[in-house]
Amino acid sequence: MGEAQVSLEHLFRVFTKPEHKDSKLAQIEQHLSDNILDFLSQHVVTKKTSLEEIEKDFSDSKVPEAPEFVSTHAESLLDKLVAHSVNTYSPTFIGHMTSALPYFHLPLSKLMVGLNQNLVKIETSKAFTPLERQVLGMMHNLVYDQSQAFYDKHLHSAAHSLGAFCSGGTIANITALWVARNKLLGPQKGFSGVAKAGLAAAYRFHDINNLGVMCSKRGHYSLSKAVDVLGLGREQLITLPAPRQTLDPAKALRAGKRYQEEGNKLLAIVGVGGTTETGHVDPLDELADVAKELGCWFHVDAAWGGATLFSSRYRDRLKGIERADSITIDAHKQMYVPMGAGMALFKDPQNANAVRHHAQYILRAGSKDLGATTLEGSRNGMAMMVYSALHIFGRKGYELLIDRSIDKAKDFAHMIDKAQDFELTTSPTLSLLTYRVCPAEVQQKLKHVNAKTRNAINEKIDALVVAVQKQQREAGKSFVSRTRLEAPDYPSQCITVFRVVLANPLTSHNDLAAILAEQHLIAKETKAWQELIDFVSDEHLLASA
Repeated sequence: MGEAQVSLEHLFRVFTKPEHKDSKLAQIEQHLSDNILDFLSQHVVTKKTSLEEIEKDFSDSKVPEAPEFVSTHAESLLDKLVAHSVNTYSPTFIGHMTSALPYFHLPLSKLMVGLNQNLVKIETSKAFTPLERQVLGMMHNLVYDQSQAFYDKHLHSAAHSLGAFCSGGTIANITALWVARNKLLGPQKGFSGVAKAGLAAAYRFHDINNLGVMCSKRGHYSLSKAVDVLGLGREQLITLPAPRQTLDPAKALRAGKRYQEEGNKLLAIVGVGGTTETGHVDPLDELADVAKELGCWFHVDAAWGGATLFSSRYRDRLKGIERADSITIDAHKQMYVPMGAGMALFKDPQNANAVRHHAQYILRAGSKDLGATTLEGSRNGMAMMVYSALHIFGRKGYELLIDRSIDKAKDFAHMIDKAQDFELTTSPTLSLLTYRVCPAEVQQKLKHVNAKTRNAINEKIDALVVAVQKQQREAGKSFVSRTRLEAPDYPSQCITVFRVVLANPLTSHNDLAAILAEQHLIAKETKAWQELIDFVSDEHLLASA
């Protein structure tokens, strides 16, 4: 085969001609097309290798001097990258919000990459711009359900925007709060607005000490990034305790009033439509009332749970979301679209103008360029993937997927309740739940001991949960994540729990039963299990605790 040559002929070939049908790259492509599960079973996470070992394959900091044949490089990727990647398609990978994708995204993604459109501007996207606007309109309609006349007026209006397409929920949350900040501290007589004058000038003009954002402690960490990036400061993210996993409206109102009485201004309340750790939904309707009373913006981070709106049976779990000024939804979560496809939606199409920017060489006033009201500039055509998924699944298809995921979470919760050495720690509101391994005799003991002793026992259980989760992950048959949180039965103490996300439609009842059985087997063989049993059996140890 020889070595690849540096020549114009070789470069032109790379740009214009596909690999030969017998090449390694062509074989990979065909294998993927024929059966993605078969491909993944052969190539993903098949080798137990430490991260330190893998890092050795990616340790050369020099740019390669000579070119490499595409097929040779494809072979290298199989060995170095694919073999050590995570099989998110596996029905027993239930620890995170990443799931199997429908097969149609493979050829469509090739089309998207091949077209290489840049949606910052009409001149580099043409039809992709109205397509993205339509996708935002369809999602806006799903949430806010405005009249046809409303969408006829605003969908393709150069002067309005129903939302912003983003690379993910973090950028969507930042975008929503950016709009809220610029609107609250916008131009008025005697002040050019925060976008021009800056925060210090805005605070002086409005006579405020600080600008804050409020959420529960279950709020996503991207909110901390948002107040940092927007110049408000992380100390101005007011996070309220959530022992029952949701933000208490009465406590939010009191905290908001207290904050504003101290010479500050509350910029926004953020309600969560499906928390990352437990899937709980804040009381959105009541929080909308609180935001109205405090005179602040109401944002709902529904990156995970927003897709629940497709379900006629479960959409009421997001009751009040239609009152939000802005909403975050991630299509790469429960809409089964590849990473990353986030959206920030605005109830009022006029609000996005608070962040509108123009540049003579690219974003001219009066144009329909999407980059004028988005934080990101150059962006790919990921909206096409969402557009296709919406058409191929339809609302009813998504409804079926959402309903099955939530029902599956309920079934798994029931399985855990029936398993005597496990304890359900948070019941599923959507398709997430948490639980822990805890011997039946220990569960009984926890009901009758004082708070100090209960805390000591829980620390021992924490060690057991960590040991089981690590060993199960290393075994490679299945994956369940873990987190620490205040559970309803233990509101004064954070405990370590297993966290499960049931979104993969390929996950079966038998898969879940096998995961529980594996955890039970691992647990009973760990040193931590026996130490826990000994601890609760020793009255002297309990007394000293």
